[in-house]
Amino acid sequence: MTQKKIKVRLFKSMIGCKKAHRATVRGLGLSRVNQTVEVVDNPQVRGMILSVNYLVRVEA
Repeated sequence: MTQKKIKVRLFKSMIGCKKAHRATVRGLGLSRVNQTVEVVDNPQVRGMILSVNYLVRVEA
């Protein structure tokens, strides 16, 4: 059975944000502005996205 995936894009720079938020963005696999990664859609990842929602966008 395949797991659902979602695309997450870092659209804003991490300069000036909290260290914990930087670590969360790194945990999602993002490091550069406009970089897009595909991550597994589960509650843990959704929580990470919610905590840094001002830095990332979820793409369909």
